[in-house]
Amino acid sequence: MKNSSSLHPAFHLALFIDLGPIRYLFFTLCLLIYMLITCANVVIILTISLDRSLHQPMYIFICCLSLNSLYGSAGFFPRFLFDILSDTHYVSRSSCFIQIFVLYMYAICEMTILSIMAYDRFVAICQPLRYHSIMTFKMVLRLIFLAELYPVFICGVCLSLTIRLPLCGNTLNRLFCTNWPVVQLSCVDTTVNNIAGLIATVTAIFMPLLFVLYTYLRILLVSRRRSSDFKGKALQTCLPHMVTFVNYSLSFVGELLLNRLKDDEINPFVVVVLSLEFLMTPPIINPLVYGLNLPQIKRRIFGFLGLMSKAQK
Repeated sequence: MKNSSSLHPAFHLALFIDLGPIRYLFFTLCLLIYMLITCANVVIILTISLDRSLHQPMYIFICCLSLNSLYGSAGFFPRFLFDILSDTHYVSRSSCFIQIFVLYMYAICEMTILSIMAYDRFVAICQPLRYHSIMTFKMVLRLIFLAELYPVFICGVCLSLTIRLPLCGNTLNRLFCTNWPVVQLSCVDTTVNNIAGLIATVTAIFMPLLFVLYTYLRILLVSRRRSSDFKGKALQTCLPHMVTFVNYSLSFVGELLLNRLKDDEINPFVVVVLSLEFLMTPPIINPLVYGLNLPQIKRRIFGFLGLMSKAQK
């Protein structure tokens, strides 16, 4: 028992297989996806940062969403790209725990940011006369701080409980490090980890989900009593958020189910697809949805690209 952890200084990511020459094609494809995610989100961030007319709560939250996408992608893609070309797929304990913290921070931050964006739309549509008095600059900073502080706390608690566990194995049937598969390698009782994980799941997923559903129910009830023009404007501002939230919620639930099912209960191909979808789809969808559906951002982006093309000529 005492030497169980010291026998395994590194974790083995068992889902990687020898693809032969095809791995170079797969590497190139994933590298292009990473570059697309980076470029798309950087464009959104620069567009909002450089245009003073977009320095409003809704766009500031969109900027935070793009920053979080860059953060989560940086915690996954560099190591993943290295593993694709590597012949051995071992990651040190310290690197594994750092990746767990980064990816879980990204996942929970995504949910908290989407929740405060729902609150912003709720105030703008249901209490328009009080919007500027409620969503002040200080309030925006407080909401962003809260959206970042809670994930740090919950990830720190869960990870500290995992680090203390003596482990009797080192094989993770994953493409990257996640918390629950590591807990399942423990030699001792993990009841405390189970309780902490349940609390984290309820507060980080289901409570924000219920809150967003509540805000959109209120928005729907208010919009029903207004003019068709009002309904159109409400839909225009809420649709990108709804698409983003539904897409991310489905991705998060899929990853959550992977962590709770036993390895012999699910096909490895399904694990690979759901894992990659969780970390690749939302960072791509978010900037595309907001960049193409919100006319204020789309107009600035195309204007910026037009200036660049003229400068090159």
